Amino acid sequence: MIQKAVEHLKSVDSVLEELTEKIGPVCVKARRVAVFQSLVQAIIYQQLNSKAADTMLSRFKALFGDGYFPSAEEVLVMHPEQLRSAGLSRPKANYIRGIAEKASSGSLPTLKECDKLTDAEIVQRLTEMKGVGRWTVEMFLIFNLGRLDVLPVHDLGVRRGFQIAYGKRKMPDPEQLERIGEKWRPYRTVAAKYLWRAVDSL
Repeated sequence: MIQKAVEHLKSVDSVLEELTEKIGPVCVKARRVAVFQSLVQAIIYQQLNSKAADTMLSRFKALFGDGYFPSAEEVLVMHPEQLRSAGLSRPKANYIRGIAEKASSGSLPTLKECDKLTDAEIVQRLTEMKGVGRWTVEMFLIFNLGRLDVLPVHDLGVRRGFQIAYGKRKMPDPEQLERIGEKWRPYRTVAAKYLWRAVDSL
């Protein structure tokens, strides 16, 4: 599937053709962790670099014992200030509790339910929760479900990668990137992965 995606991208975009040959294969394997866990991790990672977010996630899990990921019920019995002791901002702590309430009540879709929904349907359902915006759901679609046609046009890494790969003086705005990315369908996720790697290759 990845080879098919790469061949398509190379056939429609000469810049991506050069980038894919320079970088080599990328991984789009789905993590398939529980929806609750995936969304909480995405909240923790919002607006942080990977190193800081990894540290915060480790501290968050450590609040609950042996470093395993807590259940929604365990999160709900913990006082918000205890959650904040892991380094979470007050809004993030509240968002995580809100997701835990949804999960505990059974109103959060399961992985199997997500598999039956389109990307747009998942975006609509999950962004109803406070703190869960489009970017958060796009990360969920890409990394947890392994969906192949997601282009996170507001992601700074993707926009910066486009600027680097295409030799532009400034990053494209989301609307420009959306228009340009139309030719990458149905493998826009794979294109995004290469654009992220373009930043790493600096």
